[in-house]
Amino acid sequence: MSVDDPIFASRRRVQGYALVVAFVFLIIGVLGFVPGLTSNYGTILHVGADSQAHLLGFFQVSVVHNVVHLIFGVAGVLAARRLVWSRIYLVAGGCLYLALAVYGMLIDHHSVANVLPVNNADNWLHIALGVVMVLLAVDPRGSQRPLLPGKRLPRRKRLRPRRG
Repeated sequence: MSVDDPIFASRRRVQGYALVVAFVFLIIGVLGFVPGLTSNYGTILHVGADSQAHLLGFFQVSVVHNVVHLIFGVAGVLAARRLVWSRIYLVAGGCLYLALAVYGMLIDHHSVANVLPVNNADNWLHIALGVVMVLLAVDPRGSQRPLLPGKRLPRRKRLRPRRG
């Protein structure tokens, strides 16, 4: 892909942010199914707090939890096609993850209410993801085109005082 490609060059920063976030979710979703990276993989369940599988030894996962990450990643790739969709994806997703963190803090992690499942490490990660996504959505430079490799910022004309 060339930097002069009109499709690539027409993208805005917030679309790039949405795409990066989407790829992170796709990677997390796939890694949740990889034995070795997911400890106690043999105990992974479809849903519920009884799943003892932990991604990277910290984040409690289940099949549904991993699939939710994959779906969220695909939604982000699709949202990155339009500026408005990208902002909606980042704001709505950020708010959703902040709400999920609050939910995770309020429930008993060993109860049937812990459907996804989540633990304390997940809660802190969800807070960080939510805050970062919302901040990316409201970045004042988000509507600008990114500075592409090999491109320079346009020079500003200097205003010289008139001699009288």
